[in-house]
Amino acid sequence: MHNQIFFTNVLRLLDEQHMTKSELADQAGISVSFLSDLTNGKANPSLKIMDAIARALNTALPALLEMTDLDQETLDMLAGGTALKSLPDGYVRVTAVLTPFQAFNVKQWDQENRKKLGKKR
Repeated sequence: MHNQIFFTNVLRLLDEQHMTKSELADQAGISVSFLSDLTNGKANPSLKIMDAIARALNTALPALLEMTDLDQETLDMLAGGTALKSLPDGYVRVTAVLTPFQAFNVKQWDQENRKKLGKKR
């Protein structure tokens, strides 16, 4: 799951920074083919590689590992097919900016849903 989050965040930042995969690979000191495999979900980067990519994107590594708020259609497009799902149908993962009260409510919902998902597995 973390690889999917990582590569979707890398692709998003490439687009936002108007950087090509070739430029990123060069700045990170990795091959373009490995970067391509990574962004297609076919490679498992080491922590050292992830850090090099984060530095090349001028981004903190934890930011690349946080959950993504990309919709499924965008994830599929970026994956070049059907992106792996970390949640069953009927559930979505989002990132939001909330007030403390709103966050409290969302945390309660999250706990309830995690209990439900735990029972299904």
